[in-house]
Amino acid sequence: MKHYSAERKEAVLRKLAPPMNLTVPEVAEAEGISTATLYNWRKQARERGQVLPSRGSTPEGWSSEEKFRVVLETAPMTEAEFSAYCREKGLYPEQVEAWRQACMEANANAAEQDKRSRQERKAEHKRMKKLERELRRKDKALAETAALLTLSKKAEAIWGRNDEDD
Repeated sequence: MKHYSAERKEAVLRKLAPPMNLTVPEVAEAEGISTATLYNWRKQARERGQVLPSRGSTPEGWSSEEKFRVVLETAPMTEAEFSAYCREKGLYPEQVEAWRQACMEANANAAEQDKRSRQERKAEHKRMKKLERELRRKDKALAETAALLTLSKKAEAIWGRNDEDD
């Protein structure tokens, strides 16, 4: 098993990162390193917080996690730092701003969905209560009908059939 220096790993990972955005198989072939090793390095780098896109070479093909990570990285930056970051990563500032806006809207939508969910649960609870009341009412009516039927059978057994009704 080969051991690679930290500098070599970082140099290889830079090829996977923006703006180069080479795919793992391309880098593996160019560097003579197995794809499994590169996937492992990329996974470890992501866990450390680096932005290493997995799909496509265009930023619009990045996963939402990668886009969110870019938004987090750029949030505290000044405009000059932000511009330099975008140039370094091969991004347009408008893209990052759109991602930031999408993140903010996602949280707003979550609150709205939560409110809607609470309203739906409340309506469902009311519906259940109404159905339970109706069920109790019907159970009482059924019990009353059964009692009347039993009484009429007992009365018939005691006094016989009432032929006056005919």
